[in-house]
Amino acid sequence: MEKHKLIENLKKELKTIITSSYKDIKPQLEKDLNIFFEISKEKLERWIILFSSGDLTEEEFEWLLKSQLDLTVLQALQTAGLSKIKLNAIKNNIIKIIIQIITSLIIPAV
Repeated sequence: MEKHKLIENLKKELKTIITSSYKDIKPQLEKDLNIFFEISKEKLERWIILFSSGDLTEEEFEWLLKSQLDLTVLQALQTAGLSKIKLNAIKNNIIKIIIQIITSLIIPAV
């Protein structure tokens, strides 16, 4: 699958899953996810290639995603007054969903 299309599919699926799970903070979450993808697009493309070729393990990929998401900081959610515990839970959920989506896109179901 083409890199650009893979990122767009990831973005679309992630937004659908996350915003349906967090309806009460949907606008802030969508804003933060857009910023995350804008800032991280090139890195995500590179990491996805490395992960799909086996040059990155799932744990390494997860660590890179967590580090990048920590840098993005989810500013709109912080402004909405969410606790650090809730923010960390959302971040961890986002990372798990990204890995599931990427895995399903690069390793199609048999």
